Amino acid sequence: MSNSKEAEIQRLVRAISNAVAEQRLPPGTRLVEAELVARLKANRNHVRSALKRLELERIVSIVPNKGASISQPSVEEAREVFTARSIVERGIIEILSEKCRQMDIAILKKQLKAELAAIQHNKREQIIKESGEFHLLLARLSGNSVLADMLQNLITRSSLIISLYQIEAGELCGCDDHKNIVQALESNDINAAILYMKQHLADIECHLKLDFWENKKVNMENVFNDGD
Repeated sequence: MSNSKEAEIQRLVRAISNAVAEQRLPPGTRLVEAELVARLKANRNHVRSALKRLELERIVSIVPNKGASISQPSVEEAREVFTARSIVERGIIEILSEKCRQMDIAILKKQLKAELAAIQHNKREQIIKESGEFHLLLARLSGNSVLADMLQNLITRSSLIISLYQIEAGELCGCDDHKNIVQALESNDINAAILYMKQHLADIECHLKLDFWENKKVNMENVFNDGD
């Protein structure tokens, strides 16, 4: 595969994954190839390759003769995803705590400000984006690219789960929780940082009603803008 083709497929994967992670594409949304080609300014072969890759990542489901749609995680999968996140994010905290510098703390505090600004302006999509970015930033600062890639996938799948099973609209990933984690890292208190992260993820899961189901209609034109 040429570098240009791979780069284009990656662009499409990122665009769709980001739309899922930010809850612009809820579970069950049908992905019509022609719409994706038009909205993402791509060719059909690249779109198909991107969808197949997303199927491997369990973000998209492809049914023969029916096409592709955004995955609808089961209750069992939902619980497994949050268990996996707890394990992965504990590892990230442990690695980061051993090498955390003041520069890293400053970067994390800057991210907290971005998240707080989104909350104050009540921009739900931006809140979701900044909240996920905080967790991914911890992973990137740890320097472990494998854990960062794993977490990226788990966060996207978490967004699907939250879309399906959230009890009511609201802020699930609290900025105060993130602030506590940063303060613990700054104080070099690894046990506190691990505990805050564990409680944080448990709180998110507790706000889900894992027998709840709701379908949403989506206007594909509003999901992807010219900047994607």
